[in-house]
Amino acid sequence: MAAAATGAPAHERGLTAAALLLPASLVVVVGLLVPLGILLRYSFNQFVPVKGLVPDSVTAENYVKFFTDPFYLGVLWRTFRVAAFCTAICLLLGMPLAYVLARTRSRHKNLLIMAVVLPLFVGNAVRAAGWMVMFGSKGFVNSVLLGLGLIGEPLQIMYTEFAVVVGITAVNLPFMVLTLQSVIEGIEPVVEEAALSLGAGPIATFRRVVLPLAMPGLLAGTILCFILAMNAYATPVLLGGPRFQMMGPTVYGQFAGLSNWPFGAALSFVLMTATISLTLLAHFLVQRRYRR
Repeated sequence: MAAAATGAPAHERGLTAAALLLPASLVVVVGLLVPLGILLRYSFNQFVPVKGLVPDSVTAENYVKFFTDPFYLGVLWRTFRVAAFCTAICLLLGMPLAYVLARTRSRHKNLLIMAVVLPLFVGNAVRAAGWMVMFGSKGFVNSVLLGLGLIGEPLQIMYTEFAVVVGITAVNLPFMVLTLQSVIEGIEPVVEEAALSLGAGPIATFRRVVLPLAMPGLLAGTILCFILAMNAYATPVLLGGPRFQMMGPTVYGQFAGLSNWPFGAALSFVLMTATISLTLLAHFLVQRRYRR
């Protein structure tokens, strides 16, 4: 019936779909999977620091070095902690804003959405430079606090975890808001009105009606923000300084600074595996919670 309606046999439609998918599949394989395969092979090579050689061998010493060195384990834990904090803050700040954007009937709604999108037109390094002006010892925050007499000497805000969390949160927040806003717009307002008419309060309506229906967007926004925070580079470098190490700058330092490609490749795969594993775990736990 379907084949007759479309005017083409089923196998021909399947071939057409495969032909349409082929270019994108080739781009993914050539542009992503092949480099990852080469990088994975590099991670099992041995690096000789004195001569700067990378003998063609197979060894797990790079992974053993990472998991037995407290410094690198601390860097991974710090990266996870910062990413979790930033994602939680983006969720807490983004959900109310996304709900207001989704439910507003103002004729200025497009301008409000543009105000959320506008920061994405500015590069991460430029935004980090702006936070440096805010948080510096002679920056805006310290100047205001000193002028009001609230502090006697400048606060050390730059090169701290707080500054990095603020910077990454500012970068990731628009992604959370836009993801949630598009999903909440798909929830009919009459569903909330029905819950309210049946005696549920605003909090109960949000918890038992809006939140479960918005769960796909919440998961997508959370995963996106978490992955971006785990792999952040410019913001930790500029706001955290050389002593505040996260996985992204550490991986870059192994490749560019020390030319230790095997260990840098191992760090890359540890970061990628940790990010994917934590994301899948969170997705599984949330889905299990809301299936009950």
